[in-house]
Amino acid sequence: MLASLSKWFASPGELRRKGVLGMNERNLSCIGQYNPRRLFPLVDDKLQTKLLAEDYQLATPKLLAVLRSQIEVKNFERYLPSGKGFAIKPAKGSGGKGILVIQEARDGRYRKASGKWVSRQHLERHLSNLISGLYSLGGNPDVAIIESLIESDPTFENYTFEGVPDIRIVVYRGYPAMAMMRLSTHASDGKANLHQGAIGVGIDLATGKATNAVQFDRPVSFHPDTGQALNELEIGDWRSMLLLASRCYDMTGLGYLGADLVLDANQGALLLELNARPGLAIQLANGVGLAPRLKQLDLWSQRIKGPEQPSEDRVAAAQQLFSTELASTDICMDKVHHVE
Repeated sequence: MLASLSKWFASPGELRRKGVLGMNERNLSCIGQYNPRRLFPLVDDKLQTKLLAEDYQLATPKLLAVLRSQIEVKNFERYLPSGKGFAIKPAKGSGGKGILVIQEARDGRYRKASGKWVSRQHLERHLSNLISGLYSLGGNPDVAIIESLIESDPTFENYTFEGVPDIRIVVYRGYPAMAMMRLSTHASDGKANLHQGAIGVGIDLATGKATNAVQFDRPVSFHPDTGQALNELEIGDWRSMLLLASRCYDMTGLGYLGADLVLDANQGALLLELNARPGLAIQLANGVGLAPRLKQLDLWSQRIKGPEQPSEDRVAAAQQLFSTELASTDICMDKVHHVE
């Protein structure tokens, strides 16, 4: 584990020995080298990402409406599903800011994921703020996206509090490199945001099972609100999640990205959004550094002759290289030996 890495007095040398990828190295060696700036709009704008995903036949939550003007805001209800929930997002927001999830609509009132009911005027004001650019990158005018509500897989019912858990997968040169599930808590106000108090659970790439968990950068074993043991968490249809994340590299051309996914009860794996500058807290959630994995993938890629591997082969290679359960087996170590 990297529990010690959450301590403020960890030295840069200690972090390097643990294989922790720092922000400067991430910016220079990963983002600077593999993410051309001309491609950033494909992921910085959620609407562009969604439309591009449709072209590549990657599953995303259903798009209900795109509001571009204050006049459209006045009539936002015409786009809503009758009596059902929905999600409102800024197209160019960041860090989850401006996202409003409505679980139920009734008699002109709307119930948020936290259980609190708000008025029509509240939603209208929120949409108006989105379009004005209150939550957008740089404060520039934006558009508001309304999507269908995700129905969380019931498997995760006891692992989250008033919210839908999501999965962040860091993809490097098309290969899944590290994954975590983010679980909402009372402290995070039902949002899957680690900085606000959500739990980050490291996920084994081969099995989809939990390996480690942190909240506020400290190790945790149980969900603070439900009491559920976190080491029992396992994500079903895990390979589909990895394939979806890997294909995002083919779709965008970005060599270092964070794919945020969710497992819907009816539709399976869905792409929520992409990030060209994924944060580094995923290392704490997994209890291992990211730098050695990126180095192994660089060496692995050097052995590939001819065209790049298809996404299925990239996923298989990553699962073999980075399985925590297979780390001590001969077959895994043999493959690692060839790339070190």
